[in-house]
Amino acid sequence: MYLKELSEINGVSGNEKKVRDFIIGKIKDKVDKFWVDRMGNLIAFKKGNGKAKVVLDAHMDEVGFMVTNIEEDGSLSFMPVGGVDPRVVIGKKVIINDEIIGVIGFKAIHLQDDPYKAPEFSQLKIDAGFSSKAEAEKKVKIGDYVAFTTKYKEIGNFATGKAFDDRGGCSILIDLIESNIKSDYDLYFVFSVQEETGLRGAAVISEQIKPDFAIALETTTAGDNPELDKSQWATHIGDGPALTFLHSGYVIDKDLFDALVDTAKKNNIPFQYKRRTAGGTNAARYARSTYGVPAAVISIPSRYIHSPIIVISLDDYKNSVLLVKKFLESAPVVK
Repeated sequence: MYLKELSEINGVSGNEKKVRDFIIGKIKDKVDKFWVDRMGNLIAFKKGNGKAKVVLDAHMDEVGFMVTNIEEDGSLSFMPVGGVDPRVVIGKKVIINDEIIGVIGFKAIHLQDDPYKAPEFSQLKIDAGFSSKAEAEKKVKIGDYVAFTTKYKEIGNFATGKAFDDRGGCSILIDLIESNIKSDYDLYFVFSVQEETGLRGAAVISEQIKPDFAIALETTTAGDNPELDKSQWATHIGDGPALTFLHSGYVIDKDLFDALVDTAKKNNIPFQYKRRTAGGTNAARYARSTYGVPAAVISIPSRYIHSPIIVISLDDYKNSVLLVKKFLESAPVVK
């Protein structure tokens, strides 16, 4: 498992190179071939027996920010890259271009007209210790990337850190490659880019590979908050990998969904259904491609997704790896 190493690399959408380079270093001698396309996606191929061409997708990018202006006082205006709630970033430490530490600031609560109103990103600034615009311009420019700085920690059987969405999926793919998995399928391990900004990387994969079907390995919201009735939980941490049957923009292919459920049941692998349909994944992009690729989603449930710190169960991670491995080894016929 490479969740620690992967999560601590900064790779906001469009800036995935360091993540990609790390992955290449781990897999380059363990696959039949690999390449990087013009979009920046990393594709690794393992030959099977030709029963079907299967894409296993995990996106390398994480949510974050970009600098949009340098103010006269040296503070930095910024915008989100991907879906970030401004309420969760106030007072959090960030890093600009992997070099400059800053803190996201907001007007003190006792100075606000309405202390209960959620802020907008236009009201937030990054304080990086500059005292003037001229000083800041020596180190920072508009368009620079900004990432969270959270370090990976394990708390009992939980893991905490940033960017588990979707370095968790990336780590699963590396684990599968390193296991020297045998399958009748021809396997294409796709480490995609720019998922958080509109599923952009996956948009060019189907035309390259023309797969028979695709599976997105993801991290998804848990929603298992004490104040909510259990019927409102999307997933619950510790109950196993989550199988999606419907999400924004796509109804999951039924034959593929049933095959995954059957694999879990036959192998006594705990799993759960994702019961809320908000959010989207690269599965929708594969399904809407020119080739109309059937697609499914297997996700690690997580708390506080798209925030500076995410929490997952290590058991859910391990069972996600096991579910995908057993599915690929059995190589069921998917119509």
